Amino acid sequence: MSILADIAGSVHIRVGGNTQETAFVVDSLPDGAMIEKDKEDASNPTSTPVLALTNEFFYMLANVSSLVNIQWYLGIPFNDTANWRFQIVEKGEAILGDRLLALQAANEPDLYGAHGHRDSNYSPYDFFGEFALFTQAYEADGLVTRKNNIIAPSTSYALWSPEQVWDTGFVDAYSPYLSHLAVDYPSDNCAVVWPDPNNPPRDPLEMFPQYLTHNAGIDFAKPYLNSTALAQQWGKPFLLFETNTASCGGFPGISDTFTAALWGIDHAMQLAHSNFSGALFHFGGQNVSYNPFTAAPTNVSSFEGWTTHPLFYGAVFVAEVMGKTNATQVRDMLPNNGNDQTPAYAVYENGKFSKMAMINYMTDPSGANDYTATIYVGGSGFNEANGVPASVKVKYLRAPSVSEKDNITWAGRTLGGRFASDGRWQGEEDIETVPCDQTQNMCQIKVPAPGAALVYFTDDAQQAAADVGDVQTFATTVQTKIKNTVTVDPAVLATSNGDSGRSRLNHQGGTSYGTGNGAMAIVAPGAVAIFSMLAGMSMLMRLSR
Repeated sequence: MSILADIAGSVHIRVGGNTQETAFVVDSLPDGAMIEKDKEDASNPTSTPVLALTNEFFYMLANVSSLVNIQWYLGIPFNDTANWRFQIVEKGEAILGDRLLALQAANEPDLYGAHGHRDSNYSPYDFFGEFALFTQAYEADGLVTRKNNIIAPSTSYALWSPEQVWDTGFVDAYSPYLSHLAVDYPSDNCAVVWPDPNNPPRDPLEMFPQYLTHNAGIDFAKPYLNSTALAQQWGKPFLLFETNTASCGGFPGISDTFTAALWGIDHAMQLAHSNFSGALFHFGGQNVSYNPFTAAPTNVSSFEGWTTHPLFYGAVFVAEVMGKTNATQVRDMLPNNGNDQTPAYAVYENGKFSKMAMINYMTDPSGANDYTATIYVGGSGFNEANGVPASVKVKYLRAPSVSEKDNITWAGRTLGGRFASDGRWQGEEDIETVPCDQTQNMCQIKVPAPGAALVYFTDDAQQAAADVGDVQTFATTVQTKIKNTVTVDPAVLATSNGDSGRSRLNHQGGTSYGTGNGAMAIVAPGAVAIFSMLAGMSMLMRLSR
């Protein structure tokens, strides 16, 4: 998160989803726990546990924000419309302060009927009526000081289109309470976990090509173009509040490969082009495929035990595209006659062209399907002065193939392979300088197959590209692994012959703590006990191979 905050200025994180619907706040829990999951009373069909939270949960979020510039979205329970529970709002405001961005009221209400949370004929008009009850109770709660920070309707598009909600008069009726409008998700892999004859399992091998085309982003955004236009008329930011390659954990072999990184870039850029204001990638636990990163599998006391997945590299790329100005605009250039394998986006900051983002979905280690984009900026064809600089800076996102899971680099650096990451860059940064032809008013940029290139044109953009600093890291406050913490430098181990048979006779003992000698007599050279680290111009493009 420090990486993204350093590039983009801040990170927005949502804590909620299905769990928010039945969550409640208590004064304390046994053994000082801050969260308790009641799986015996899990709501169907997704086996979502009922959560009990204490104040420590909110203080934890505040403490994270004190270290990294993170702001939070929380969720309001919507399961009991006769007895509204606003303690999450009250505690969130009191403890998080201005770190609390907004609150979601109702999560995917179009699925309430199908999931057994309402009558099977639950409709957008029923939701409209319940939202009236919600706003009345919200207004009456004197401990809630901000009344205009609600996110809704957060439909999944599975059963209701956004227009069905808009047609009830929802925005006009509740505009004083709404800070954002929101929708969810492009696809799902839920049949694997929850079989449903109406939703048969999908074969990842058959799905694979659908994520390697520019049309995926275009087709996803198309049904929302009317809603994003209406949101602009209403003056409301429009969010994709939960997204990823597929809900219910994603697809193995797609969501955890370089395909997800390229798809994530194209998906996010197409949403920006389509006037979405933001999108949030969904996380899960250890057993899902679509995580941007996954914590160490046992505890957080192991050095570099985390895993950074391909999707996170895509998020870093998009963060650099957007920058810190909060005045970024994105335009889909549809180059190469709209070829679905070679999308490109022009990026404007404060109305001025500043960057170009280009993707190559093809895999070809021979280099035959690398392409060269010829980029013209301004020029006589547009009745403008030539706008190409003497040179541009380029950062590349690379991997050997779209099915690669570990060997991925951004500007020459990596975050490590599986169980080998602490959230800090490894290796030397490589920002390429490419000369341009100012006489011909063009720059030629090669894009590898597969890969993505971010080209920085303006002085400000080039300076920002070079200003990415070292990632700050923080020691954990609690150690859960306090025994058997000795480590050996892999380079030393690789060249070591170990003890001789005679030497080993002198060092026998148990390895369990408190038994025998606990194998404590010997410390290998270089072995240490370690602490966990958390850790306005026109353009023309032409492509060639």
